[in-house]
Amino acid sequence: MMNIPSHMHTLHSLDETALAYLAQAIASFAHVGDLIALQGDLGAGKTTFARAFIRSLVGNADEEIPSPTFTLVQTYETPRLPIAHFDLYRLADPQELTELGLDDTLNNSVTLVEWPERADGLLPRDVLTVHIVDAADENPNHRDVTIHGTGAMAARAERLIYALDLLKRAGWRGVDATISYLQGDASARRYARLTRPHTSPPPHSAVLMDWPRQPDGPPIRDALPYSRIAHLAEDVRPFVAVAKALHGAGIAAPSVLASSLDACFLVIDDLGDGVYGRELANGADQETLWRAALDVLLHLRSVPADVPLPVSENETWQLPRYDAGAMAIEIDLLADWLWPFAAGTEMPTSLREEYSRIWSNVISSLQKLPTGWTLRDYHSPNLIWRPHESGLARVGVIDFQDAMQGPLAYDLASLLQDARVDVPAALEARLLDEYCSRTRQAEPAFDEPSFRFAYAALGAQRATKILGIFARLARRDGKPQYVAHMPRVWGYLARCLHHPRMSDMKSFYDAHVFALASRRS
Repeated sequence: MMNIPSHMHTLHSLDETALAYLAQAIASFAHVGDLIALQGDLGAGKTTFARAFIRSLVGNADEEIPSPTFTLVQTYETPRLPIAHFDLYRLADPQELTELGLDDTLNNSVTLVEWPERADGLLPRDVLTVHIVDAADENPNHRDVTIHGTGAMAARAERLIYALDLLKRAGWRGVDATISYLQGDASARRYARLTRPHTSPPPHSAVLMDWPRQPDGPPIRDALPYSRIAHLAEDVRPFVAVAKALHGAGIAAPSVLASSLDACFLVIDDLGDGVYGRELANGADQETLWRAALDVLLHLRSVPADVPLPVSENETWQLPRYDAGAMAIEIDLLADWLWPFAAGTEMPTSLREEYSRIWSNVISSLQKLPTGWTLRDYHSPNLIWRPHESGLARVGVIDFQDAMQGPLAYDLASLLQDARVDVPAALEARLLDEYCSRTRQAEPAFDEPSFRFAYAALGAQRATKILGIFARLARRDGKPQYVAHMPRVWGYLARCLHHPRMSDMKSFYDAHVFALASRRS
């Protein structure tokens, strides 16, 4: 008989506010396809839980949430995902669930089911059960709640308990705290915003980061997976180390307020909602924002990157070097993912060999350049505008856990060739000139021609990598929305290849690669 994964934990003496907080916490990390079963006697608090869960996803604490006791099911379209709320108390025949569209809702919604035992075994085994009973402390306003995850939901139940424990230790499970979903990125990381009234002691908001450790992928080269070769962070420790280092250098990275390093949870500063892309959409001046971000990069030139970075009292982290292996495995993403995505076939062996040879020569030149901080994803999704601050603090910086020691031009190319928003060529040229001018003044030994080559080469390398990543997100991960950004990245790539030292690569891309821009298998 197959052993089904299971995890169970009981929370004791929850009042109505704490029960609502639990519902918010589960809602914050809910996915389409989740099944949440609510068990308990009449009046136990199942509907109270369901209403708090739905209101959290709707985004309105006063939303009217009718009980589906007589209709059996009530559906909701929320900004994030659809919800189906079933109450099976009056279900006459379990087969009615087919008529109610249970199978479709299980696949396409988050599904809440009160009285799940009346489904007569028709519910799947991958379920998070919330069992609410009168509290053992005999307080009539308290409930004991058992969280039981089975199948695919077992790990989720375990992580939920880790999160609740950290939030309690960090002071974010009090009577005045709320928790809600916060938009994340394309990674496995998930976020929730923690808030409490301004009548409480500061801080009044923070962010919970849930970063489950990911299993290594298959060996790609030298018996190592892609993540190891590309030096991608595998848990929260690099984030903690880099956050402390940047904060100590006067850069507005979030402070780590509380942590569970082994469970991979952090509570960090909330830097606000002024993400650069959103600010642009609301009419902010792009040059003002990008110039402020440029100031941060210029400041980073003076911050040592080759020293151990503290994680805790007994642990440090060393930034890995952006070595030739990491650069090479990243450009392979074009051959491995973009080419099949666009052409419908594998890249021909002879072309791949020529492609690798040309890139090997460029990468060899890049490896000889001076190195410093390379935050790696220094662009609009990870920059937060804070206009009420001054100096460097106006720019909040996030998503830096993959930072390395690498060529100093990398982050500048990331900023001025932003993959998510258009950066006009004139603005790019103007800010590149300003960066070089200010660096010449501060560093008499600055080799501007080499830097400009590095900017073009790293811009081309980054664009090549991103095109492969966007193809992978669409083809493997079912995230086709990233394809819409590809034309912009193709444009940046063409700009980079006009540098005189990139002529061989330009010839190759003109002959074989740019044709992929208009094709998709």
